[in-house]
Amino acid sequence: MAVAFKTRIRRQSNRISRPEPTGAMPPVPPAGRVRVTGRRDARWRKLSDWLIEKFFLLNGVVAIVIIGLIFVFLFREAGHALASIPVSSWWGRAETDFDGNEVYVHMWQPNGDRPKYSLIPLLLGSFLVAVPALLIAGSIGLASGVYLAEIASRRTRDLVKPIIELLAGIPTVVIGFFCLATLATLMQSVTRSAFRLNAIVGAIGVSFVVIPVIASMVDDALRAVPGYLREAAYGMGSTRWETTSRVVFPAALSGITAALILGMGRALGETMIVLMATGNAAQVTLNPFVSVRTMTATIAAELGSVPKGGDWYASLFLVGAVLFTITFALNLIAEMVINRMRRKLTL
Repeated sequence: MAVAFKTRIRRQSNRISRPEPTGAMPPVPPAGRVRVTGRRDARWRKLSDWLIEKFFLLNGVVAIVIIGLIFVFLFREAGHALASIPVSSWWGRAETDFDGNEVYVHMWQPNGDRPKYSLIPLLLGSFLVAVPALLIAGSIGLASGVYLAEIASRRTRDLVKPIIELLAGIPTVVIGFFCLATLATLMQSVTRSAFRLNAIVGAIGVSFVVIPVIASMVDDALRAVPGYLREAAYGMGSTRWETTSRVVFPAALSGITAALILGMGRALGETMIVLMATGNAAQVTLNPFVSVRTMTATIAAELGSVPKGGDWYASLFLVGAVLFTITFALNLIAEMVINRMRRKLTL
């Protein structure tokens, strides 16, 4: 009787677990048609992958070719200047003063009876603007990057970082006009300088566009540091500031250095702000409160009014080649430093 009861229970469970057929089974597509569709999909995916790969390859080749053509054109014109103007003239030349004494002068005056093509005042003017701009933007950008990466909450970071990066979207001509109309008068009243437009006014204006570059790169460099370094420091009893200053900051030092180097290159390449705010006086000076002239401002101010094909025209291309070489060297050094940081964090 027990065996019959177990058999009845087993039959009922089998009837529940097996659903009764409710009608005809759904039609099964032919196997050959399924294989054809799968083959077509595979061919289309392969073709689309090939097209996308060749598209990006073409873009990369076009970009390299365009940069190469710019490089060749720039240095070809600069070669004409080196061929027609003595190399010693790029440093300075001997002149006779009003008393009849022979003096050696460093002047950029290519439009006179005795043209002078000294690059010394242009180089000094460029660095006299770029170095103070880097000091101002470096301190603010470094502090902003550390705050965004290590101190600010997620909500605060999402609010503050776009505001900082918004400075990079402001047209530089607007910043230059602000420096020309407002900041120059304010700085003259504070410093009592004889020159209303000078290098420090241009440096402050240039720092506005360098701050987002440094802050964003410092933030990325600090956030790239592995989290286990922070956890290990906290596990040893370190405070947040000790962890940031003694663990995270040294680990990201290469990236921070690269950010400062790229900021220097950005400051050297700025045009409109220095054209409007530095006074455009090619002087040999180390005083930041004196009007100066940069390489970029010289090219922008003179190239449009120079007859094509002359020595003056070619000399402006030589100035551009010198500027290109300096910024290229800075970018190359920054890239090497960034690669060093990547290898260090990968180990």
